[in-house]
Amino acid sequence: MEDTHISLAHGNGGRFMRELIQEVFARHLGNPGLDVQADAVPLSIEEGQIMFTTDGFTVQPLEFPGGDIGSLAVHGTTNDLAVAGADPLYLSLNAFIEEGMEIAKLDRIVASLAATASSLGVRVVAGDTKVLRRGEGGELYLATTGVGVRRNGVTLGMRGIMPGDAVLVSGPVGDHGIAVMLAREQFGLRGELRSDAGSVLPLTHAILDLPGLRFMRDPTRGGIASVAHEIVQATGCGLRLSQTDIPVRDAVQSVCEMLGYDPFYLACEGRVVAVVAADQAQQALSAWRELPEGKEAAIVGEVAAGSARVILQTELGGERFLEELEDDPLPRIC
Repeated sequence: MEDTHISLAHGNGGRFMRELIQEVFARHLGNPGLDVQADAVPLSIEEGQIMFTTDGFTVQPLEFPGGDIGSLAVHGTTNDLAVAGADPLYLSLNAFIEEGMEIAKLDRIVASLAATASSLGVRVVAGDTKVLRRGEGGELYLATTGVGVRRNGVTLGMRGIMPGDAVLVSGPVGDHGIAVMLAREQFGLRGELRSDAGSVLPLTHAILDLPGLRFMRDPTRGGIASVAHEIVQATGCGLRLSQTDIPVRDAVQSVCEMLGYDPFYLACEGRVVAVVAADQAQQALSAWRELPEGKEAAIVGEVAAGSARVILQTELGGERFLEELEDDPLPRIC
């Protein structure tokens, strides 16, 4: 393919589109389940519950320390399956490419996406491409659908949460949001912080068999504070978090203090928030801390009876409400 940049002809259904699919997407994503000539493909599903999720990705910049939009799309979608207790098996991929995007850059991103999927044993089996006119997109948007299987008997959900349950997080919060912001070089700031974007499958596998495991969620947009509000709204219980127990890297805290952000509302892309029966919280914490992905895990709060509010105990010993997020502090971070 001699073209160096995407043109509208790459989305017209003709030769240029066929060459783009074959020489960029199929070259990296090729597997026994991918048939670029088919309108639909059969899937082999193991015994158990079929789990299904879908997501979209518009991060800017497309490449950032610790990842890119391709690896992020795989991790984001498979992580949604993982926290539901499922093992991801298949992905579909829709790429919305802006006219003028450098094909070499697209090739790097698709290669990264393919390598990430391969590392997880996940196959991209279907997809589509569309080309947007120049100025109508941010170079590249991705939309993915994930299919996985959850073994029979696994039940996770907010309905099982009860007062006294412990709340855990698998590692420092806010890394992804600040890493992407620094990669934009906004406000004259630069840094070496890397996104936490990665697979949470080792973390979910480590505690999935605990009978006291109630619920898991990956705290992406809106961060740990938004997960806390989801729990409060679904259960009618309160939730108390301890500021001194929630892990936050010094670099993240420094940027937040300079710019007025709250790290508890910033996105993570490789963390898990779990609610576990209090008598099994230490067991869950130990299981996480034995993993590289969970070595900085912490018990950060508890579910409480009474007022359905999220309360943060501050490092000075006081308390403040963590209100539900309204404005988007960092748009286009995932």
